[in-house]
Amino acid sequence: MEPVRPAYGGASLERVVPTLLAGAGEPWVPAPVRDATGVVLLVLDGLGWRTLERHRDALGTLGAFAGGPITTVVPSTTAAALTSLTTGLAPGEHGVVGFRMRVDGTVLNVLRWQVPASRSAPDPFVVQRRAAFGGRPVPVVTKAEFATTGFTAAHLRGGRFVGWRSPSTLVHHCVALARAGEPLVYAYYPGIDTVAHEFGLAHPAFRAELCFVDDLVGRLLAELPARVALVVTSDHGHVEVPPDGWRSLDPVAGLCAARAGEGRFRYLHAVRGAAPDLADAAAAHYGADAWVFTRERLLDEGWLGPAPVRPAVRRRVGDVVLAARGPVAFLDPDLPAEADLVGMHGSLTEAEMLVPLVAALGGT
Repeated sequence: MEPVRPAYGGASLERVVPTLLAGAGEPWVPAPVRDATGVVLLVLDGLGWRTLERHRDALGTLGAFAGGPITTVVPSTTAAALTSLTTGLAPGEHGVVGFRMRVDGTVLNVLRWQVPASRSAPDPFVVQRRAAFGGRPVPVVTKAEFATTGFTAAHLRGGRFVGWRSPSTLVHHCVALARAGEPLVYAYYPGIDTVAHEFGLAHPAFRAELCFVDDLVGRLLAELPARVALVVTSDHGHVEVPPDGWRSLDPVAGLCAARAGEGRFRYLHAVRGAAPDLADAAAAHYGADAWVFTRERLLDEGWLGPAPVRPAVRRRVGDVVLAARGPVAFLDPDLPAEADLVGMHGSLTEAEMLVPLVAALGGT
């Protein structure tokens, strides 16, 4: 199996918002967008292209949309991908390089915007300085509870927050904003990702969630004005990791000063002077289960983006990176609860890296 390279600069998640704002007719943009007077961009967290393909019978509305797959970013995880989507930048440029990342000597949980109890979380502006949506005040329809979080400040800075407390009000807000003439509305729904993490991809609850989402998409599409396009994309897909798929990091513990990232894209930060030894030990112990990168190789080969990475962001990337190949994950002893998750993501497989970019015109 070969890793999937992100198509930075082309049919890639970080190009979606800039392309929609510019009204550019890129060949990878679904045809309905080219005839639209406005766009509602709905992000369905966790909906990989492979899931859409496998469950077209449950996704009758969404499955009929025009379009196809694009790549997400590396790592294929919400914190990095949503920041790339809203800022138009690759992770190496905006600096949010994972779910958990080392910032100023401590590990920041980006989604919760928390660090270990003895420290204060950093200013979101220090971590990620770029405005969302090219500085335009695009309305952002997302869960009301996210209004004051650090991650919202980091990846939605400058957007006009419109909170929803139930999916029905997500539809209401999107429709009202589109009818008011907003050229772009950004909306976010996390349910598929939540269910996949808890139950996995084969559980009946996952298929039930897909059916629910398809109904949601159908109602939104039917209520939008006729020349407004509903564009659907996602931040990543999922791989199911069974209980025996979790790998211990004990064999390299003595060489690690810290661990970050996530189970399927684990950053290992070496103790001073031990980076070469850590790389050798990681390759020996985990080479059968992971693509093992040094920091230099990961950045030099452009996995986090084609642009040079500034020193502060380089330090957020582990000296060694374990990118899971098969249905495995690497357990950080500082976050043992991660092993309770079933659906996982972050790595470079097709299931995680390919996401939909599909669209239909409203009123249908």
